[in-house]
Amino acid sequence: MRILEREQTAEQLREIIAVANGTAPPDLLLQRAQVVNVFSGEIVKVNVAVKNGIIAGLGEYTRAAEVIDLAGLFLLPGFIDAHVHIESSMLTPPAFAAAALPHGTTAVVADPHEIVNVAGLKGLRYMMEASRGLPLDFFYTVPSCIPASPLETSGASFGRAEVAQAFKLLPASPALAEVMNYSGVLAGEIDLLEKISTALAAGRQVDGHAPLLSGPGLNAYAAAGITTDHECSTLQEAREKLRLGMTILVRESSAAKNLAALLPLLHEDTWPFMAFCSDDCHAGELLAGEGIARILRRAVAAGAAPLHAVRMATINTARHYGLKRRGAVAPSYLADMVAVDNLENFGAELVFKRGRLVARGGEMLFGLAVSRPAEALLNSVYLPPLEGRLVLPPPPSASARARVITINEGQLLTGKELLTVEEVNRAKDLARIAVVERHGKNGNIAVGLVRGFGPLQGALASTVAHDSHNLLVLGSAAAAMEAAARAVAAEGGGMAVSSAQGEVLALLPLPVGGLMSGAGAATVARGYELLGEAARRVGCTLPHPFMALSFLSLPVIPELKITDRGLVDVNSFTFVKLWEQ
Repeated sequence: MRILEREQTAEQLREIIAVANGTAPPDLLLQRAQVVNVFSGEIVKVNVAVKNGIIAGLGEYTRAAEVIDLAGLFLLPGFIDAHVHIESSMLTPPAFAAAALPHGTTAVVADPHEIVNVAGLKGLRYMMEASRGLPLDFFYTVPSCIPASPLETSGASFGRAEVAQAFKLLPASPALAEVMNYSGVLAGEIDLLEKISTALAAGRQVDGHAPLLSGPGLNAYAAAGITTDHECSTLQEAREKLRLGMTILVRESSAAKNLAALLPLLHEDTWPFMAFCSDDCHAGELLAGEGIARILRRAVAAGAAPLHAVRMATINTARHYGLKRRGAVAPSYLADMVAVDNLENFGAELVFKRGRLVARGGEMLFGLAVSRPAEALLNSVYLPPLEGRLVLPPPPSASARARVITINEGQLLTGKELLTVEEVNRAKDLARIAVVERHGKNGNIAVGLVRGFGPLQGALASTVAHDSHNLLVLGSAAAAMEAAARAVAAEGGGMAVSSAQGEVLALLPLPVGGLMSGAGAATVARGYELLGEAARRVGCTLPHPFMALSFLSLPVIPELKITDRGLVDVNSFTFVKLWEQ
């Protein structure tokens, strides 16, 4: 498979060869670097010569237009995130790049299905335009499941024609994005299989998303040509998928912490078939270096060999997705490099993008221009009337039991329990959860119950609600829920916390598709922090309530979820009623 890249002209190649031969000076010379060689597994103290943004050679080069003495710093390839949703950072691509680059990430394989769920091809075009010319490479995959399943209402739909058009818009796209509707694959749904065959015919990879799938079903899923999975939560699950030829993307995200469980899979025989991904990473965590650098730190601290960990963060992802000239410090590779103080903390001292020094000491050396999104992305919240519709349906009898969603902290998987009418009335830690269709399609509202957020006396609302991004409202009473919902809608999307009396205590506007802010990472991070403080004031006990909330509407991750159409039993992919007789 090939990824299109503007190749060097013959004259540029001549210049690079002359530098490599030592007959011409490089543009940049990095002296006394300890190069981490992802091919040989060695650490070699050597000088690195760069010409035209390309690494020309490693050796005893002595003169250059610009010389930087690394004084023994370890020189690694720039980090590559194997799977991330930019929108989940609540940042536009320029703000994301400004937050991620200083910590060593120079390329990402990004799935834009959040904004495409909201705005279709218009959302995809915006992400393309907003990423153009940035000193971080965004390799966008083409969304496969818009909506993620037929069990919800999204703002757009993406069939085979749209997938084919997206691949034309994105000639450098490495893959069809995560195929979340695994039950559709197993059932042989022709529209979904046509998307997969379109990707395969174009020489692209097909990414997976199949939590807990096993046995014959997993074989069938892999047989469809799906080659990765980032949803493994147990060692047994990851090992079974690896045995079937799938590349395991080890995820350590803001919401799902899978590294500790999966790291025992990593050894001398398996490292070529594993990579790291952040999936979802908040703005504040990006600023603090909590992306790929964090995963490297945690992996090595847990016992991973540093060289294997570096390979998983660089060359493995580049090779799997066909990202040419990336993932190594070697001749002909792009001069995307990060100099770190040691191979334990991976603190980025210097970051180079195509031979240009772009960050030093965790700070960008220049600003990045922000592109304004189209008006269609700035006015995307259309709420139906809410009065009287955020109430629980009454139990059909005194003996009925309520199906309750339960939170598993640190995981995207939810549980379920059945509570009697008396237990529901007595419980202090149950909250009402509502999903309001906000795309102006049908005005659906579904209401259920969830346990795990704490004894709320107020409400939380958010238009970040995977994957169709309808309005999610969590609370103790309808009045508080309505107040939070209206506050969010008035901003064109975002997150809010209201008191039991309906006072808005905190608000983070996300006007770009209801998903992203136009502000920088520091502003968004502070706004998110204030939301957390307000959530605790109204009784929430979860450390990251809005992240946990955002996944309650995703009907492709077990076990019990809720969409605008109702409660979903993910194991059977069917709707179930709140009250069971």
